[in-house]
Amino acid sequence: MSDLFSIPVKAQDGSETSLAEHKGKVLLVVNTASKCGFTPQYKGLQSLYEKYRDRGLEVLGFPCNQFGGQEPGGDDEIQEFCELNFGVSFPLYSKLEVNGPGAHPLFSELKQQAPGILGTERIKWNFTKFLVNREGQVVKRFAPKDKPEALEDEIEALL
Repeated sequence: MSDLFSIPVKAQDGSETSLAEHKGKVLLVVNTASKCGFTPQYKGLQSLYEKYRDRGLEVLGFPCNQFGGQEPGGDDEIQEFCELNFGVSFPLYSKLEVNGPGAHPLFSELKQQAPGILGTERIKWNFTKFLVNREGQVVKRFAPKDKPEALEDEIEALL
């Protein structure tokens, strides 16, 4: 098992970083897209962030264009879209891949720690959510259809 907090990621501005700044917090890691039927979930994710951030929740968005080309824009365009349309203030990172040979190591680790139905690791669609405890272990994987507000009990249990 890898330390999720030490895996390198790219910030929205393209700079190299890691999740170390979130160490000791509960994380909700989500692969996102701006032109998806689930895109309105940004509003629910923002609500969770606002409600629980002072208690230690971080919502982390990772845009991905692997599902139906539903995230075609660049990082700046994605950030602007999310801020203007959904008031997103939680961290969005640089666009990445979640499946296949180009899958980002963060998502490879998340999928390994919390496989989907029948043990498959593959992410099926945008807005798959991973709930991570303060120690960096994936507690649960949620399907794209699981609305953010439905996760509150599990989040509260970790806070």
